[in-house]
Amino acid sequence: MNQNEIFDAIVVGTGISGGWAAKELTEKGLKTLVLERGPMVKHIEDYPTMNDDPWDYPLKGELSKEDKKKYHVQHRVNWAPREDVKHFFVNDLEHPYVETKRFDWIRGYQVGGRSLTWGRQSYRWSDIDFEANKKEAIGVDWPVRYKDIAPWYDKVEEYIGVSGEALGLDVLPDGKFQPAMKLNCVEEDFKKTTAAKFDDGRLITIGRTAHITDPNASFEGRGTCQNRDRCWRGCPFGGYFSSNSSTLPAAERTGNMTLRPNSIVHEIMYDDATKKATGVRVIDAETNEKIEFKAKIIFLCASAMASVGILLQSKSERFPNGLGNDSDALGRGIMDHHYKLGATAKVEGYLDKYYKGRRANGFYIPRFVNLNEKTKREGYLRGFGYQGTASRGDWSKEIGELGYGKDLKDSVLKPGRWTIGVTGFGEFLPYDDNRVTLSPTEKDKWGLPQLAFDVEFKENEYKMREDIKKEIVTMFEAAGFKDVSSYEESSGPGLGIHEMGGARMGHNAKTSIVNKNNQVHLVPNVYVTDGAFMSSSSCVNPSLTYMAFTARAANHAAEQLKAGKFS
Repeated sequence: MNQNEIFDAIVVGTGISGGWAAKELTEKGLKTLVLERGPMVKHIEDYPTMNDDPWDYPLKGELSKEDKKKYHVQHRVNWAPREDVKHFFVNDLEHPYVETKRFDWIRGYQVGGRSLTWGRQSYRWSDIDFEANKKEAIGVDWPVRYKDIAPWYDKVEEYIGVSGEALGLDVLPDGKFQPAMKLNCVEEDFKKTTAAKFDDGRLITIGRTAHITDPNASFEGRGTCQNRDRCWRGCPFGGYFSSNSSTLPAAERTGNMTLRPNSIVHEIMYDDATKKATGVRVIDAETNEKIEFKAKIIFLCASAMASVGILLQSKSERFPNGLGNDSDALGRGIMDHHYKLGATAKVEGYLDKYYKGRRANGFYIPRFVNLNEKTKREGYLRGFGYQGTASRGDWSKEIGELGYGKDLKDSVLKPGRWTIGVTGFGEFLPYDDNRVTLSPTEKDKWGLPQLAFDVEFKENEYKMREDIKKEIVTMFEAAGFKDVSSYEESSGPGLGIHEMGGARMGHNAKTSIVNKNNQVHLVPNVYVTDGAFMSSSSCVNPSLTYMAFTARAANHAAEQLKAGKFS
């Protein structure tokens, strides 16, 4: 590559946000360099375990003791990494960070990033979310409202394919949906019982998930979901949305994208004379070569904490504390969602019923607390939702003596009893002293400073966690389920894998880092469109919102370039 070439745009990162930035910028005619710190992953070709069965692994997919040492942080989430997906998660020994307080940083460094392994739950924010900070005098006010983002939600949903059910709720706006997946018989009855026994707006619906369900729809080479539930391995059908199956191929088709993997961006270069960024500094992950690439526009989509780290490392005489950081807001207000708590129960009956396929989705219970006077809770602000599923268990759990011969064979063919489980996802407030900084002493193997996390749950979060457990137990008991019990596993912020904040959006450079168009206030040709720009967290999965803001920002950047603002 010619390092003297000046691209129209550089996109840092290829995950949920980076893929969308690449697609939108290239389709607007911008010559775009896309940089990814990890190796290349080609759709289908580089999904080595996509068709494996459990018996293909000596430990049924569990990691060996040696691998558990390599993935000691990634494994805190339990379901990942496993033997079949470990190649899409980082080796923690090779990518360390500092935990001043516990922070569970789950990462995937490869082309496609965590778009290959995300949970695919896709929910819109509402004005209840965008207005909360201002109403409650928490953090900084969002300079946008739902009406500003709604058209971009439309665009993203129609392009990626989101299946779901329209509900008409203010707290969870409806979208452009593919046909909804089906609730099973236990979930349907739970839905009816909840509607009958509660009058505070709580309800059960199928999850809104980025899976194509309409066989007649056209999605540029992607097929419908096959109900295999092997999504994290990479879907050869393209049934779920990922950068690799969708946005990056779209960018490639324009002829305007140059994709360079193994490129660790660690600094944005700044020109004090023009008051603009001029490009990025890169270390080649394989050769350790130091390279510079130049562009008129920079899109930072490296994932929230990584993007904050790049901004913190981008120091100059003008910005000694990090690019655009006159406010000292950079690295502050780190958030996540509550996770690893909820309830389980046994369900009697329905033994003559089963379900078809392995639905890669569950049911969803939208937020129903702190929405009005009737649903107000004492002791904490904001709210939570639930994600869960009902299923028939393994036969062996119901058999005291496993038996042998014909009795054993007959038992193997019979599924177990029904159970139901739910996990709560709650909002995390944006505290200024929950922050990430650069370690003054610890370096990674490329000589770059490690990130240091000083983030914790506070009183609001702990009180909400208690209510998350209490309310779902109440709902399970009302439904007549048996052996209802709440649970709460050890976890820290980050384990929800929805980490966000650190370069928050706001009205001015005195209190925030980026403006309403995702531009760094003081360096307007730098856009931050991954989770770093979030000024609050809502309680819904955030990736759909990242995509909508990214598409909006990329179109804004293309218009600004055309108008000569970045020349």
